[in-house]
Amino acid sequence: MDILKSLGHPEEIFNLFKFKMGGCRTVMPKLDYESMSDSLRTCYLYLNQTSRSFAAVIQALDGELRHAVCIFYLVLRALDTVEDDMSIPLDKKVPMLNDFHTYLYQDEWSFSESQEKDRQVLEDFPTYCHYVAGLVGIGLSRLFSASQLEDPEVGRDTELANSMGLFLQKTNIIRDYLEDTQEGRAFWPQEAWSQFAGRLEDLAQPEKLESALSCLNLLVTDALRHVPDVITYLSRLRNQSVFNFCAIPQVMAIATLSLCYNNPLVFQRVVKIRKGQAVTLMMEATNMRAVQTIITQYSQEILQKVSLTDPSRDKTLHILALIREKSALSQSSLPSRTHHLSPMYLSAAMLLAALSWQYLSTTAAQAQGTNDMQGQ
Repeated sequence: MDILKSLGHPEEIFNLFKFKMGGCRTVMPKLDYESMSDSLRTCYLYLNQTSRSFAAVIQALDGELRHAVCIFYLVLRALDTVEDDMSIPLDKKVPMLNDFHTYLYQDEWSFSESQEKDRQVLEDFPTYCHYVAGLVGIGLSRLFSASQLEDPEVGRDTELANSMGLFLQKTNIIRDYLEDTQEGRAFWPQEAWSQFAGRLEDLAQPEKLESALSCLNLLVTDALRHVPDVITYLSRLRNQSVFNFCAIPQVMAIATLSLCYNNPLVFQRVVKIRKGQAVTLMMEATNMRAVQTIITQYSQEILQKVSLTDPSRDKTLHILALIREKSALSQSSLPSRTHHLSPMYLSAAMLLAALSWQYLSTTAAQAQGTNDMQGQ
């Protein structure tokens, strides 16, 4: 869900949200902490300390699923902390990652040596995206099915679940080119950028603009390959809270790709969708018909930007045609009734906007920490 970094300041989003809703207020369901076991309360304590915004989104899920996703998130954050920390020697890190599942059953196990620094350069793009995002999609899908809020098919189809994660992760990587390269991180796949430049950071040079755009469009086209799977996956969901949880980041992603496609600004500054646009997407993406309309809209926007001379033109046109065909086919099989947007589900969508707050808070804290260290 890192794609929701592309929103703006949460107070501005909230004001826009109230304006669009005519000033109405909505109430999120609150957890009954008193009825929880001590260990489960501790999990939510850690969750709120780690990511208040994700804690809010998880609370919007129905029933016991929220507890499972809470624990799932904490385990993944712990694994990610170890994997990202380049200060841990490999002879210690690799056994720790391999044995991490056993630590879950050891009450006294802990690790306090992590410094969680930036990731090392990874050249195996598909494998990297699969492990950091695809497996998350698979794990969540299995939880959705195990909770019986969704059919067993949702958890069994690992290919579709993997695509859900890959689409978000690839979009994040595409959008964050400038920020990552300026901080010494290289996530664009070498197989792609080496066709257009000697070094990844060279793409930001003005004289390399044509090559940079060709590389950018190639990566956007690669990400779009997952959209037909996204449509199929979302069309299988039946529980409203799960649908919101899954659909909103996906429509944010395709809106972001539309903004990035053939856009020189990707190499000059942070590219973000407008705040009002973000709120509208969150409010609308609560049923399958609306999601398909959104996907069709942004696919059409990308189509209008395809250059006659772009090296990836044929591939881009092909995948856009597949998306259009898939969306039309799925719409024809949907029930004719229209889902109405209830206040509860609007609340769930609003909480997704709070994800941006976590990003802004974390960035500010990191910047302050860096300044403090430099002052010393």
